[in-house]
Amino acid sequence: MSPDSFAIVVLLASFFIMIFLRFPIAYAVALASVLCLLSQGLPLTTICQQMVKGISSFSLMAVPFFIVMGCLMGTGGISEKLIALANACVGWMRGGMAMVNIVASYFFGGISGSAAADTASLGSILIPMMVDQGYDGDFSTAVTITSSCEGLLVPPSHNMVIYATTAGGISVGSLFLAGYIPGALLAASLMVGSYIISVKRNYPKGEKFSMRNLMKQFSVSFWALAAVLIVVVGVVGGMFTATESAAIAVIYSLIVSVYIYKGLDWKGVWRVLGDCVDTLSIVLILIATSSIFGYCLTRLHVPELAANAITGLTTNPILLALLLNLILLVLGCIMDMAPIILIATPILLPIATSIGIDPIQFGIIVVLNCGIGLLTPPVGAVLFIGSAVAKLPMEKVVKATLPFYLCMIVTLLLITFIPAISLWLPQMLG
Repeated sequence: MSPDSFAIVVLLASFFIMIFLRFPIAYAVALASVLCLLSQGLPLTTICQQMVKGISSFSLMAVPFFIVMGCLMGTGGISEKLIALANACVGWMRGGMAMVNIVASYFFGGISGSAAADTASLGSILIPMMVDQGYDGDFSTAVTITSSCEGLLVPPSHNMVIYATTAGGISVGSLFLAGYIPGALLAASLMVGSYIISVKRNYPKGEKFSMRNLMKQFSVSFWALAAVLIVVVGVVGGMFTATESAAIAVIYSLIVSVYIYKGLDWKGVWRVLGDCVDTLSIVLILIATSSIFGYCLTRLHVPELAANAITGLTTNPILLALLLNLILLVLGCIMDMAPIILIATPILLPIATSIGIDPIQFGIIVVLNCGIGLLTPPVGAVLFIGSAVAKLPMEKVVKATLPFYLCMIVTLLLITFIPAISLWLPQMLG
């Protein structure tokens, strides 16, 4: 065995062994990289150099700002207002509260950009509300956790920024625009699934539709939704970079939460910022350690070897696209979202582009695959949060989620094989 082949075995074998032993992902990535470097006789100072290089990026500065914005708006009293707006839009349908849950997640996801925050915030309100109105608890939880993945696609999503940085040269503004229609498509597919189940189980309808009530709720929620407009319009219009727009959005979110909605006082702001530090430390440590792992992969030419191995299985672009999705789904079952984006993108993106998948379209595919992974055991963080909020066994929640997995897979296949779903809006706006 050649030295490079031995180093690849050390890197990948140690990484997957630690994953299955339930090591924290940052430790698994870092320790596997250390063992790989030692097997090659390289100095360990390389670790520090690559960690600093990994997080020394102007684009990545947007990630902390987006997380802070989501935390401020998520705890600033807007959840109830977005639920009321969603209820005015779709609450009149059969299974109206399920529809409200899905639409509220679309609105809230555009503010928080986090599936976990969506599940924890909206779920704590909507799951008890749905149960009180006659919905089954496992159904209510399944709707909540699956609809939370809309927030990963709808801008501003910090995972989009991580993908853009990892892929290199990808426009953050184009990625933001590309997420709107896939996010809406995911919401529509989940609503269809919810409606079929609601009709079968005879879940209740809400109040009749009222345009007056809709306009009233929109006027109340406008200040929250405007935060998304600041980011997207600013970036797409070329007025700000993604980092600058995120910083402005933080200031705006602070003003809205403290002075307009009055859901936070200044003591609460400091508490929220403390929570943000915990989240940011996890994200930035993952980015730093994944940079070492990526350095090892690149030095050992693993992306080229993986591309040759995968394309050697078949030259059919349809089968290759399905294979890429399968790889991402399997990774989603054993890894968290940010490491998958950081590690898998350099390996799989060249294969995707070789079969005609646009890098922006592939970003949406990666994010949705990772979102499905958040709902699948054994590492599904959002699945665990939903089970904890609803106080239900995870097995029961998984069983109730099976029909919604199908809705999400259908959406994933449509996004994979119909590029216009992702690319039409960015192309139309140049």
